[in-house]
Amino acid sequence: MNNLISTILIAVGAILLVMGLLAMDSFGSDVSRFFTGTPTDKSVWMCIGGVVAILIGLSGTVMRGRKA
Repeated sequence: MNNLISTILIAVGAILLVMGLLAMDSFGSDVSRFFTGTPTDKSVWMCIGGVVAILIGLSGTVMRGRKA
């Protein structure tokens, strides 16, 4: 069961990361970057959330492999 959850976390994290990277290239993010110098908060948080979910999923997979 834990292996399934880890795999799902990796998949969701990858989707969030890709969506965040695509959002950073959007028109709204370009306008925000023009005025503030940074992309929109939504795109940054999606990238951070994606990386965190991938890391948690990978750590769950690695820890499960060590216990077996």
